[in-house]
Amino acid sequence: MPNSILTDSQLLALLKNGDEIAFTQLYDKYWKRLFVTAANKLNNLYVAEELVQDIFSDLWSRRATLEVNGELAPYLAIALKYQVINHQAKQKRERVYKENAARELKLTDDSTEKYLEFEELKRKLAVLVNQLPTRCQLTYRMSREQGLSQKEIAQELAISEKAVEHNLHRAKKTLKAGLNDFLTVLLPFL
Repeated sequence: MPNSILTDSQLLALLKNGDEIAFTQLYDKYWKRLFVTAANKLNNLYVAEELVQDIFSDLWSRRATLEVNGELAPYLAIALKYQVINHQAKQKRERVYKENAARELKLTDDSTEKYLEFEELKRKLAVLVNQLPTRCQLTYRMSREQGLSQKEIAQELAISEKAVEHNLHRAKKTLKAGLNDFLTVLLPFL
């Protein structure tokens, strides 16, 4: 019996035995219908063609063990449906991964930028501290860098606690004014 007048069930039986002509007839009969359906769902001809080719490749590779209960057309339609769902899920995972990677990269970039800004702020603070009058500078360094109390600074420098308090107040006022100018210039770039 020529293959051209065989039913899908008969073609599948021949396909199980490795009949390439039966496979070609099934391919010719269903390829275009599956391709059009996939192209409409995906809006991508290249991907649609790949998915349909995968279905037929799988049909050929599983030919000896393939069990189709009922008609072949619904079987192929369901196979295409799952191919499309899997492709869309894969695309979604890739998109989420790229978004997360971009977010991580931005966080990394921000942290580097923040670190550089912090280093610039420390440098500016050091310059401002060095510009303070000697006694004021010494009092500030002993308080902030060495962590000494006002009483300990007063004993070490042999001055009154009131003088230490005055020097610290003067240092804070000068540093705050200098850093405010710096931050006013820096903030528009943040």
